[in-house]
Amino acid sequence: MRQIVLAITGASGARYARRLTQCLLHADVRVHLVISPHGARVLGDELGLRTVSAEALVGGPAHGVTLYRYRDIGARIASGSFLTDGMVICPCSSNTLAAVAAGTADNLITRAALVTLKEARRLILVPREMPLSTIELANMLRISQSGGIICPACPGFYLQPTTIEELVDFVVGRVLDLLGIRHELRVRWSPDPAAGEPRPTE
Repeated sequence: MRQIVLAITGASGARYARRLTQCLLHADVRVHLVISPHGARVLGDELGLRTVSAEALVGGPAHGVTLYRYRDIGARIASGSFLTDGMVICPCSSNTLAAVAAGTADNLITRAALVTLKEARRLILVPREMPLSTIELANMLRISQSGGIICPACPGFYLQPTTIEELVDFVVGRVLDLLGIRHELRVRWSPDPAAGEPRPTE
């Protein structure tokens, strides 16, 4: 069974975190979940969750999820000897982005992220903030140069989405692609040859 660390921090985008967790479980992935205090507040604000639990997050049974305490830097996912297939921070706040870029490890999320980098495993950060300052762009560059992947929550519109769920699925599908996890979410561009190329109006 594949093992993925998933961290939820205090940026808007709780729907992405919920859907990603659901899809990971559907793919029989073992999810090691950490939620920051600010992340818990966003889950309450955006999803109406009054208690922080794996079951509340996925909206049902969550037998494949292990929830860790935010300050427990002695947890097994804080050690490089615990084998995982990668880590995703979704959504990733600017504060967490800065902490990862600076190499601080004063909580389990940033510690696990730094372990993921040093072990040369896949680390994916999903920021949603906009616009971006020079500081945030520099932090993204530093993480990218260290082996991390910056995957902004920017849904595509070429599939002509009509619901919020389709927009969420697009972003989540791209994250799953980066993790190498098979899924059936609609993210693939497949032009219809019979339709021809659109012509610009005069």
